[in-house]
Amino acid sequence: MNLKKILAAAVLLVVILPGYYNYAFAQEIDILLKGGQLIDPKNQIDAKMDVGITNGKISQVAADISAARAKKVVDVRGMVISPGLIDIHVHVFAGTNKKQQYMDGPNSLPPDGFTFRAGVTTVVDAGSAGWKTFPLFKKNIIDQSKTRVLAFLNIVGDGMGEHQQDRNDMDPKMAATFAQYYKNDIVGFKVAHFGGPQSIPVDSAVAAGNIVNMPVMVDWRGLPPENSLEELFMKHLRPGDILTHNFHAGKGAGATAAMYKEALVDANGKVKPYVFRAQQRGIVMDVGHGGNGFVFSQAIPALKQGLIPNSISSDLHIGNMNAGMKDMSNIMSKFLNMGISLKDVIKLSTWNPAMYIKRTELGHLSVGAEADIAVFKIRTGDFGFIDSHGFTITGTQKLETELTLRAGKIEWDLNGIGNRGWNKN
Repeated sequence: MNLKKILAAAVLLVVILPGYYNYAFAQEIDILLKGGQLIDPKNQIDAKMDVGITNGKISQVAADISAARAKKVVDVRGMVISPGLIDIHVHVFAGTNKKQQYMDGPNSLPPDGFTFRAGVTTVVDAGSAGWKTFPLFKKNIIDQSKTRVLAFLNIVGDGMGEHQQDRNDMDPKMAATFAQYYKNDIVGFKVAHFGGPQSIPVDSAVAAGNIVNMPVMVDWRGLPPENSLEELFMKHLRPGDILTHNFHAGKGAGATAAMYKEALVDANGKVKPYVFRAQQRGIVMDVGHGGNGFVFSQAIPALKQGLIPNSISSDLHIGNMNAGMKDMSNIMSKFLNMGISLKDVIKLSTWNPAMYIKRTELGHLSVGAEADIAVFKIRTGDFGFIDSHGFTITGTQKLETELTLRAGKIEWDLNGIGNRGWNKN
């Protein structure tokens, strides 16, 4: 090569390569969600914002991020960008052990099939496993799922199944030992389905919680007469402990005095005064919809009187996946149509539950946070919603999950907005 050709090549490199490298470095964003209404309650954002995602984390949140900086741009104009939903009451220890019901049993469901389609990126199994059975749960479900799966450990060592009435299997020290050992996976302890005095399992779970500084979740349904809900709130549970199924009691005209005894709203439609005191004390009121855990006859009067739940959860299991509950986005839509603002509905499904399970790295879209994101369309029209006992309300708004990202990867794309057309390069 002669000197002129060498000089020409050098000039070409000087002129072209800087532009090439600038272009390459400009595309530092892997996925850019552009044009959506960002609702991030933790950061008090409710505005049109773009969200940049790089290496599975939130890299930028701004009013206008240049599309030229992104390898993939997803147009979400007219849609709502939310942190990925956190469902703190599910049963996902799926298996074939018929005797154990929820613990490696047929009543639980594999998480990935029921989470991303509803905008859920994190679930907390509510006591399906105890300390004896948790290692199997971790091996078979937690470690195999794309969904982030956490757990409340059942205070019964064997878990939620044939031995859940065995008070001798409620060992606070062993439960706390396993919770500490599996602290990345276990967030607290669960009490449910014990047919005797609730002081036995509740006090055992609280003892475990005190050892490792974790909350307790309590299921309070169908209990014998000697149990008092007011006493539970004021004498047994601590601030930060959780009552799930908080709108469960009452079946319209078929409600009985016994049902109202365990209800937050009395037979006259009034919230019992001690319930407000309990919430002010720090007792967390969790929806826990489920197949028998939510009725409009409790929820609507409570909301009108200012008793707003602290968190929304599904109690997902085989008995409600196709019934009134359906999924988290459906429950959120119910509260939207009962008069709770979209911003608050998202807060009750993201940042609030993150705080209650003490995982404050979750539930928000701060720069540096893992990119767990849900994108919703708000459909308008005439819709019907069903509670756990088959009673209905009508509404005009409904959340539909358009896109779900877990750790920056698109796991649910309803209409293909995050993918290329078949005839595009």
